Amino acid sequence: MPPAKPKPPASPRLLVRSSDIHAAGCYTLDPIRRGARIIEYDGPRLSKGEADDRYADRIVTYLFGFGGKGDVIDGFGTAMFVNHSCAPNCETIERDDRIFIQAIRDIAPGEELLYEYHLYDSDEDDANCYCNAPHCRGTMFSDEEVARRAKIAKRKARNSA
Repeated sequence: MPPAKPKPPASPRLLVRSSDIHAAGCYTLDPIRRGARIIEYDGPRLSKGEADDRYADRIVTYLFGFGGKGDVIDGFGTAMFVNHSCAPNCETIERDDRIFIQAIRDIAPGEELLYEYHLYDSDEDDANCYCNAPHCRGTMFSDEEVARRAKIAKRKARNSA
C-alpha cells in the first residue's frame, strides 16, 4: 500500500514579512481555496470612544469596526498584518460579533493576503491607498465614506461662500 499523503493543515500556514504595500504584510505558505475561512481578526473589544481615547496620539492603529453599535476590535495577532488593496483576494465576514478573513478567489502559496478596508468614521482627513492595483481608487475609505465626506465638503463650501 502506498504511503498516505499528508493531510493539508486545517488552517493555512501564514507568514508576516515586509510588504510593498505597507511595512509588513501577511503571506500564505499554502494554497488557499476560494471560500476558505483563513484567520480570525481578533483582539480586545472596545467602544469607539475608548479606542479614540486610547489611540488619540497614535499614527498607526489596527482597529476594526464591527456590528451596529460602533464597537471595534483592537487587532492583535497575524490578521492585523493583512493589508488593504483595491484588488483584494480576501474579504471579511462577520459572524456572531467575530470577524473572519475569507478567500474570494484561489490564492497561491507566496501571495500576500489582501482585503478592502472600507474605512469609515475616521478622524483623519485622508486614508491614502498605496496598493498600486491597476484600478486603485486612491483611498482606503469606503465608497459610502467618500460620498459622505464629499457631501460635507460641498456643504462647507456653500456655507463659506
